[in-house]
Amino acid sequence: MKQKIKQISCFLLACQLFVLTAYAKPSWPTDTGIQAEAGIVMDADSGAILFGQNIHVPYPPASIAKILTALVVLEHCKPDDIVTFSDNAVYSVESDSGNKISVVSGDQLTVEDCLYAMLLVSANQAANALAEQAAGSISGFVDMMNKKLADLGCQESYFENPSGLNGDNQVVSAYDMALIAQAAYNNEELLKISSSITHKLGATTNNPDGLTIRNEHRLIITEDSSSNYYFPPAVAGKTGYLIKAGNTLVTYAESDGRRLISVILKGSPRQYFVDGKELLAFGFRSFQNVVIADLESRYVTGEEMINLGNTSYKASDLMIEPGRVATFPLDAAFEDATLSVEALPDAHPDRAVALLRYSYNERTIGEAYLMVRDGVTMASTASGEISADANQTLENTTADPDTAPDTPGTAGIKINPRAILSTLAIVFVILLIAAIAGGIVWILYQRKKEAEALARRRARRRQRLQQHGEDAEFDRLLQERLEKNRKK
Repeated sequence: MKQKIKQISCFLLACQLFVLTAYAKPSWPTDTGIQAEAGIVMDADSGAILFGQNIHVPYPPASIAKILTALVVLEHCKPDDIVTFSDNAVYSVESDSGNKISVVSGDQLTVEDCLYAMLLVSANQAANALAEQAAGSISGFVDMMNKKLADLGCQESYFENPSGLNGDNQVVSAYDMALIAQAAYNNEELLKISSSITHKLGATTNNPDGLTIRNEHRLIITEDSSSNYYFPPAVAGKTGYLIKAGNTLVTYAESDGRRLISVILKGSPRQYFVDGKELLAFGFRSFQNVVIADLESRYVTGEEMINLGNTSYKASDLMIEPGRVATFPLDAAFEDATLSVEALPDAHPDRAVALLRYSYNERTIGEAYLMVRDGVTMASTASGEISADANQTLENTTADPDTAPDTPGTAGIKINPRAILSTLAIVFVILLIAAIAGGIVWILYQRKKEAEALARRRARRRQRLQQHGEDAEFDRLLQERLEKNRKK
């Protein structure tokens, strides 16, 4: 009996493994790694984190801090504004930090030239001069930098100067640096400057004929295309180095319509270029982007009313924010994602009514606003079949909106064949388990009945034997009967 039960248990386990293997979501790719202490690769369009290592640990940024400096400057200055280098801008740098553009107090360059000098060759004097131009003082500009950090949602970083040179409390996390780079490379002027290979600066005291500078980012430099570091999709970025910070690197890359950002912190010489390149290659080869509005039909199909907070909307009057994407592993499908409908953040588009956030294996992979279509009045009615309150979580069941029926009470939610097959398989296994369990109970019941019948037969036999003699004679006769049974 024990052997049969063991066999049945093994069979049930095999059935469960089969169902899990057939219907589990594809796992998140992990076929990469870095030697630096911290690193990240982010999809610049969806914001999905494709790989992360110590991404929330703060490290000294070194010169990649200049990306934030450039972003803040471009928000407050015009490229053709004239910058005059003050004594403070030229000399308030560490003694061993150099002067790559050989400026002196009183030299003048345009804001654009200073940005080129700062981003291509990491001129610290240019960072200081730009800070004074934008805010009137370096300390005032630092306040602007930290405010911008807060605006971008960076909570693990703090800046003390515009150049990235050593500061007692100047740190950035890989995650925050990716958010900074995401905003920076959405700025067309900053992207143009940072992606340039060379640039000729205007005349200064020590360079009356101007000075040609060259980009120091080795993943970008096209003349070095035979190098192990060169990566054709790499477009822009920034290097950094301090003894305290080690080698730091930010790289922005584009390929087949996708945009990625990698960040390396506390890297080692030369290897930090390899680390940055590997993260980008991993991101391009292992993931895909899908346009959410092309695939999402819930809340925007049918005539049912959708309740969002205290307001109701007809589903057909709503739309998904166009252009937003979600990032999936290559072998995953849109219906594998989980959707949560969340309350609007403080900053949102004018006609937005909710935020749709998509996750995959507990990772955020994209988001889009649910919006009222142009020309539709934001009605407020109390009745509705479906409530999409903030923070409601649903399993994605997207289907072709042209083929799915508008069933009353479903607000255009479509049936997913994969989900049906998965449910049927689970029901089948449950029924199979119930049937086997019932069989086991029946077998045990029959064994019990046989044992009870055997006990009754033995009692009757004992009674008959007792009728032929006293106890001693009875025992003798019983023993003879048992011996005969054993021989048989």
